[in-house]
Amino acid sequence: MKKILALLMTFVLLLTGCGNQGGQKSLDGTASHGVSPVEGKKIAYILNMSSSEIFQLCANQCKKTAESLGMTCDVFFSDGDDTTFQNYISTCAAGGYDGLYLSHGGQDYSYTFLTQLLQDYPDLKIVTFDTQFKDASGQVQTIDGVTQFFQDDVGFATGLLDYICEDLCPDKETVNILKVWVGPNYIAAFDRREEGYQEFEEAGKINTVEVIGPTDHSNATASMHDVMEATLMRYGEEDIDAIWVAYDAYAQGCYQALKESGKNIPLVSVDICNMDIQYMLETDSQWKACACTDFKANGEQGVRILALELNGDYDAITAPGSADATNYIEMPATLITQDILTADTTIENIYDVAPDTYGNAANYVTSDWLKECIGY
Repeated sequence: MKKILALLMTFVLLLTGCGNQGGQKSLDGTASHGVSPVEGKKIAYILNMSSSEIFQLCANQCKKTAESLGMTCDVFFSDGDDTTFQNYISTCAAGGYDGLYLSHGGQDYSYTFLTQLLQDYPDLKIVTFDTQFKDASGQVQTIDGVTQFFQDDVGFATGLLDYICEDLCPDKETVNILKVWVGPNYIAAFDRREEGYQEFEEAGKINTVEVIGPTDHSNATASMHDVMEATLMRYGEEDIDAIWVAYDAYAQGCYQALKESGKNIPLVSVDICNMDIQYMLETDSQWKACACTDFKANGEQGVRILALELNGDYDAITAPGSADATNYIEMPATLITQDILTADTTIENIYDVAPDTYGNAANYVTSDWLKECIGY
């Protein structure tokens, strides 16, 4: 009878407790099954962008990580509509959610909106991703109890430009760049990438030939195809040394138009997904590199931070490589170049060829109980 009860208890823990999630190199192995202090909590991942492969990877990992901690996680995409985004947040707060992982909030309203939200719902816990807080005068602010989580956006820009200048165009004193971006104050991540871009421009290492961006943000890839097609008609191959793209959904349209044009101009971009990898692996592909973080890791990191907030473990929220508590975290940038990819590389097995910074468990916040629940 005792053996039967023990087996039943193990089965219950496997269903409702904490377990290993799999799917990336940092998740390999078998986790111990600890007791989760946040079991039963209800959280949501709310993204102020259209769904894409990388954001779906993030959302799926949010759900897996939450489930491994005994929580439930619902997912909402606002398709870039700020009003819809704020309505989702307000509805979830009023609906009794314990924590929210909020992605890509507008910097012109996030500080005021979330400050008021937390006054109305003081027990609610919040983690933000790629969201800058600025007050009415434009000053950068923080919100007590809220952890801001970013990618190393400056590192994305500088890593790609280093690669262009040193590897793709080593003989050019000043490299002519066609820049694919959206103007200031569109989203915080793009503004932060602009900081890195400006470093190279101000140093005279690059010259920006033109800045282009999508005309239709709801269908950015198709829009960028049309914009790039029209742009390339105005330039000869000798006028542009490289194309720098701030976001891979834009790059996909750019690459298609570039290939159709027959012009041999190298292209690099931020973020990576299966479609990007397929394009980079095509014969004579001009898509040479992606600067990125692992979006599965971004999903897991956000939920881990939120879980620590929910349990009051703010001292355990530390930046990668640091032991000091913080309310500001950046995931390290990784450069994935065309030459390291193999014919069977996908976003699921890219850990086999990517540098160690990509999807590394050492980047995660953790605690004793998270280690027991997830295994690291």
